[in-house]
This record gives sequence, structure tokens and C-alpha cells, in this order.
Amino acid sequence: MNQPSLPHALYRADQARALDRAACLQPELSGRELMERAARAAQRLVAARWPQARRICVLVGGGNNGGDGYALARLLRRAGREVRVLSLVAPERLRHEAAEACRDWRAVGGAIEPWRGGLPEDAELLVDALLGIGLERPLREHWAEAVRALNAHPAPVLALDLPTGLHADRGAVLGEVVRASATISFIVLKQGLLTGVGPGCCGRLHWDSLGVAEGLLTAAPVSARRIDWASQCACLGVRRRDAHKGQCGHVLVIGGAPGMSGAARLAGEAALRAGAGLVTIATHPTHAALLNLTRPELMVRGVEHGGDLGSLLARADLVAIGPGLGRDAWGRGLWQRVLECRLPLVVDADALNLLAEQPLRRDDWVLTPHPGEAGRLLGCGTAAVEADRFAALAALRQKYGGVLVLKGAGTLVGGADETPPAVCSDGNPGMATAGAGDVLTGVVAALIGQGMDAGEAARAGVCLHAAAGDRAARAGERGMIAGDIIEAVRALADGRENHHA
Repeated sequence: MNQPSLPHALYRADQARALDRAACLQPELSGRELMERAARAAQRLVAARWPQARRICVLVGGGNNGGDGYALARLLRRAGREVRVLSLVAPERLRHEAAEACRDWRAVGGAIEPWRGGLPEDAELLVDALLGIGLERPLREHWAEAVRALNAHPAPVLALDLPTGLHADRGAVLGEVVRASATISFIVLKQGLLTGVGPGCCGRLHWDSLGVAEGLLTAAPVSARRIDWASQCACLGVRRRDAHKGQCGHVLVIGGAPGMSGAARLAGEAALRAGAGLVTIATHPTHAALLNLTRPELMVRGVEHGGDLGSLLARADLVAIGPGLGRDAWGRGLWQRVLECRLPLVVDADALNLLAEQPLRRDDWVLTPHPGEAGRLLGCGTAAVEADRFAALAALRQKYGGVLVLKGAGTLVGGADETPPAVCSDGNPGMATAGAGDVLTGVVAALIGQGMDAGEAARAGVCLHAAAGDRAARAGERGMIAGDIIEAVRALADGRENHHA
């Protein structure tokens, strides 16, 4: 989970460059001063995280990112560290601020070694100052070689502004990518750091505004917004003392074909733990009598076909459909019947696969695809979705309407309006486990049932689910199961705890 002091505004590379230019026009600021401030911010981070690292190797490129590296090397040397600078760009090719930073490094006796394909074995910290936010093409030749060398070395890696090889906008790998231990982003956070492979490449994410005026930053348009449970928990508030179950939503979960009853059960229990007043599960008759043996609070009905759903739909406030639904005649019949009702829908799993076969638009649903399901909904492969998650989210919104939740590292949420998409910064890789998506379905449905609109419920539900995963991960990420996430949902969804946090 990223540190809570990160800003919520996220930007594309072109927006970040425009802000950088605007900042240089402010009194007492210049490109060179910003470079020095970036170096000082990075030096403070090195002092805090790696105080014992004496031998540091800085890899520099040819632009401002390389200039940041030269400036940092000079400050580290002044602080008594042994610093080696390896350059992939000849110093005489440097321009403007980067050239000045290089001259200052040489002025204090710093040497510049050309890249020869290897890193010093005794280095205790490596600094990635190779390429910044302007990279658009896959890394090749010695650039790719340098990235591979950084990843193979046992020392930790600090990336300046952005890990080399990561696309600043898309969070995708451009050929090769640095797997940093930490990344410090300057002035603004780039949206690609928080989704796709970004979280796995940047390590612990830090940020420094470099003293750029807050008014300048807040006035600039953003491309996306970071969300987390700390920013969303107030949506729940504290439950009224005179509340009753009829005011907290009746969720109808539809799913659980033979052999897949657990998915519906997980969604139903998660809905209860997230505060739903009533939960009914409509499932296949072969296991209906067994589904709630250890959770009697769930009401369970066996249904043979879509026609059996009439009375259940009449009593429900909304429907969550898809967990364990299957794509045989039974599941298809239930899906077609649900499409005839006008209740709000949360659509997941096989319901999404059935939707992909016969696409349609609605404004009253929340779709929660993982990248594979998103690819089927868009008629492309999973790799195409992951190559540009923001573009995939926009295409899903355009084609299917409603609210879209594109799951994965840095889950994206796109509302029904034209507001910037949201990126969840909570969560951890332990949540890559069977049934975690079913839990999210139940959580989002429960929040809609308690009165949130679909977009608000999707944003809060994604963050509640992710934060519950982080709480469950205190016992270890590897081996976490979906039930562990459900157990953590209850404590976080309690408005009293959030109110006093």
C-alpha cells in the first residue's frame, strides 16, 4: 500500500511537462533550480532509507532525468558517499540544465565513466536516472542492457521521477523496465505509476512537489485521481441508531452453477459484511439446500430457470449477477431474465462473458471486469487491455455505459459522467486469489443498497475491498484467501472506526 501523503491528482506526461514549464516562470524558480530541488529531495530519501549505503552508483542518461542524476551524485559525494557515475550519453551531447549539472559534478572532482555493460559489484545502492517521462518507444540496445543490469544487481534501486522503461501515461512496459525498490516522483504524480505494471516497478512510491506553488498545481487539469480508503471511508458515515435492515438494502445475488456455488456464497457473505440488510442468493437447485449451512444469515433459493426469479426480483433492491453463473443454458436463462428487470445491476464474471457475446448499453449497472473479461468485452486480447488500461476503460464506458471497474493492480473506476477516472492505490498482490473478485461484487452491491449512487459505490467499494486486503495481508500475502478479505471488510466498513480514525 502506498503512503497516505501522496497527492490525489494524477497527470499525463504532457500535462507534467506543461506544469514544469509553468513552474519555471514563477519568481525565484528556473529549470536549474528545480533540478537542484529534485536532487535535494532524492538525497533526503537516500539518507532516510539507506543511511548505511556508502558506495552508490548513478546511471545517467542525456535529458533532464540524467541532469537530476548528476545533481544528486554531487550532493551525495559532498555528504561523504563514494559515488560512481556511469553515463549512457556522452557528456558533450548534454544540453541546457543537464549540461550545467554535469559541469557542476565535474567541478567537484566527479568522474564520468561511459557505460560498458556492467555495474560495480560492490555498489550498495543504484540510482536510475536514465530516462524520464518522455519515453514512447521500446528500449533497445545499451538502454535495455542497462535496465537488465540494474534488475540483476542485488543492491536496491532508486528511480528518479519514473522507472526507466515504464510508460508514464499507460503504466505499461516499453521493452524492458527497471524494477525499483523506491521511486520519487517530482512536482506531480504520473498516472502510469499507479496502475498496470507501475506499482510493481516503482516499489515504494514517494513524491515531492519541489516547492512548486500549490495554486499552480490545483489550477491545472488532471487526467485521473488517486483514491484510497482513507479518502473514501467518509462516504459510509455512522449508521443511525434507529436503523433497521429494511433501510440497508436487499441484495439479490444470482449465480452458483453446479461446481461453482462458492462464488455466489462469497459475494453474498461479502455483501452482508459490507452492511447489506438482507441478502438472498438465487442459485442452482442441486446445492441450494447446502449453500448457507455455515452462514445461515444468507437466504438461499434454488431456481431452475429465469422464470423462477420473478418473486425474488420483486423483493430485491438490486441484483449482483455473475459469480459462478456459468455459460450453459441455466446461466444464460437467468442472465436474459435479469436483463428484463429495471433494478440496478452489478455485473461480474460469467455475466460479463455473456454480455460480451451480445453487447448492449445500460446506464444503471456497474461492470467489474478483470483484464481478460475486459478484452472479451472489447473484442481484443488481455495484452491489449494491459498495454493501455486507461484507454480500455474509456472504450468500455463508451460501449457499455454505466460505471466501469477495471480490476487489477491499480484498479480503475470510470463513472457514468465525464469526470476523470479514479485509480485505487490500496491493495496488494496477495489479493490475486480465487474469489477475491466475487467479494468485490458483494461489497459494491451492498453499498448501492445502502443508498450510494453507482459511481460512489464503485469507488468506495473498490477502496474498501483493497484496504481489507491490506489488513488481511498483515498475516502474510502469500496464502491469503478471499475469506480473509471478507473478515477484514466488517471492521473497515464500520462507520464508527472510520469516524474516529
